[in-house]
Amino acid sequence: MYNSSRIKEGLERAPHRALLKACGVKEEDLKKPFIAVVNSWTEIVPGHIHLQELAKAVKEGIKEAGGLPFEFHTIAVCDGLAMGHKGMKYSLPSRDVIAASIEIMIEAHAFDGMVLIPACDEIVPGHLMAAGRLDIPTIVLTGGPMLPGSFKGKSVDIIDVFEAVGEVSRGKMTEDELKELESCACPGAGTCAGMFSANTLACGVEALGLSLPGCATSHALDPKKLEIAKETGKQIVSLVAQDISARKIMTYSAFQNWIRVSLAVAGSTNDVLEVLAIAKECEIEIPLRLFDELSRQTPHICNMRPGGTYTMKDLDNAGGVRAIMKRLEPLLNLDAFTCIEKTVGENIAQAKVLNEYVIRPLENPVHPTGGLAILFGNLAPKGAVVKKTAVVESMLKFKGRARVFNCEEDAHKAILNEEINKGDVVVIRYEGPKGGPGMREMLAPTSAICGLGLSESVALITDGRFSGGTRGPCIGHISPEAAEGGPIALIKEGDVILLDIPKRRIDLDVQEEELKKRSLEWLPREEKIKGFLYRYKNSASSADKGASM
Repeated sequence: MYNSSRIKEGLERAPHRALLKACGVKEEDLKKPFIAVVNSWTEIVPGHIHLQELAKAVKEGIKEAGGLPFEFHTIAVCDGLAMGHKGMKYSLPSRDVIAASIEIMIEAHAFDGMVLIPACDEIVPGHLMAAGRLDIPTIVLTGGPMLPGSFKGKSVDIIDVFEAVGEVSRGKMTEDELKELESCACPGAGTCAGMFSANTLACGVEALGLSLPGCATSHALDPKKLEIAKETGKQIVSLVAQDISARKIMTYSAFQNWIRVSLAVAGSTNDVLEVLAIAKECEIEIPLRLFDELSRQTPHICNMRPGGTYTMKDLDNAGGVRAIMKRLEPLLNLDAFTCIEKTVGENIAQAKVLNEYVIRPLENPVHPTGGLAILFGNLAPKGAVVKKTAVVESMLKFKGRARVFNCEEDAHKAILNEEINKGDVVVIRYEGPKGGPGMREMLAPTSAICGLGLSESVALITDGRFSGGTRGPCIGHISPEAAEGGPIALIKEGDVILLDIPKRRIDLDVQEEELKKRSLEWLPREEKIKGFLYRYKNSASSADKGASM
C-alpha cells in the first residue's frame, strides 16, 4: 500500500481525486506511486541555475519506470553572494527552513518517495535533514561542479577572486587585472570548482549511499549528469516498490563512510556541522570526537583545491568518489546499503583509479592523516575545528597575541588596513549560532589574510565558521560560543593564545583565577534581533551539536 493511498483511495477521497485531476492526473495515474521531485532551482545561485533541466530528466525517468512525478521547489542561498555582509547570517539557518518546507510538502500531500535536487552549501544538508526526518524512499541528485575558469594560463575559481582583493590592497595586482579575473573565474553553472563546502557535501552524499555512482563529480553541464538524472528517476520508483526508506541507507556505518571520504579529500570544515545536523534527524548521535578519531586513521589522498592542486574535473577524470572509496576499501563499512540496492562493497568492486596523482595510494598519501582535526582546551572546552591539511607545517604550533574583534566586519577592515601584524591571532567572536545569529562564514577575512601574505604568520580563531575555500591556520566552531559566555568571550586584547594542532590543543595563556574573575564580570550583549533570525537565535543548538534548530 502506498503512502499516497491516503489521498486517492476510497469513497471519501473523491474530493481529493477531483483536485488531483484538476492538476492533470488521469484515472490510470492514480494507481502509480506519487514521487516528489524536490528542486532548488533559482536564477541567482550559479550552482542551481541549471537544475530545471535535471528535474526534467528525473521526471522522464520516473514516468518510464511507472511512477508519477510532481515537482515543487525550495529556497536556496548562494553563500558566495551572501558572504561578508548581513546576508550570511541567513545561510546556515536556511537549512532548517528548507528541511521544514520539504517536510510540510511531503506530509501534506502523502508522497511515496522523493528525489532531492540540491547543489550548494546549505541547501544540500537542508534536503538531507528532511530525508532523515521523513524516512521515505529517497535519492539525492546533487547539481554538479562548475568548470574552473582560466586566467593567464592558470585554472582559477571563486577563491582566487576573494584572495585577489587582498593582493590588490598590497599592490600585487591591479584593479584592471582583478576585473579581468572576476570576469572569467566562474564560467557558468555549477558549484564552485574546488573541494569547497558544496562539493565536499556532494562527495559525502554519494559515499553515504544516497546518490547514484558518479553523481558527485559529474559536472553540472556534462551530458552524463542528465543520464544520471534520468536513472535517478527510474531508481526511486524501484526503492518505493521495495520499501527501501532513507534511514535504511542513512545508518551510523554509512555516516562513517561519509566522514572518511571527506577526510581523504581534505574537505570543508562545514562538513562537521552538516553531518551532525543530518545524523540528528536520523536519530543517530555522532560525537564530535569521532571526526578526529577517524581523521587519525584515514590518510589524506586527494590534494584538492583550495589547499592543494586539483579541481573537481581532475577528480572526476580520475574515477570520482567510487575510485576514492576503492582506495579506502580496507577502512570502509562495506556492508552499508546504498540507493542502487547494492552494498558499498558491491558498488565499488569494479571501480578503478584512473590517475594515481589525483587519487594517491594509501601507502603514498599527501598526508598520513585526514584533513580535519578537532581541538580542545581551555579556550574550546566543547571543541573547535580546523582543516589541518591546509595549514603549513610551521604554523601547526603557534603562539600569538590576541587581536580581538566582536564582529567580522571590524576584523576584515583591520586586516585590509594592514593593522594586523606577524605573530597576531585574529579573534572574531559573537559570530556563533546564537551570537551572529547565524554563524557566518569568514571567507572575506581569511582570504584577505592570504592575499596580504600573512597566512604563514597570522592565525584566526572564531566561534563562527569558514567557507570550504578557506586555507591557513583558521580555527572555527569554538564552543561554547561568546554569546553563551564561553571562554572566547573572555579574551582581552594582547592575551597570549597557544595553538598546538598535533596535540589537538587550543588554549588561552591566562591563569584560571583570572578567567573566573572575567567570567563573573561578563555580561551578555543586548541586541535587537527580529524575524526568522530571532527564532533561530533562540532555538539553535551549539556548534558542537550541529547548530540546527
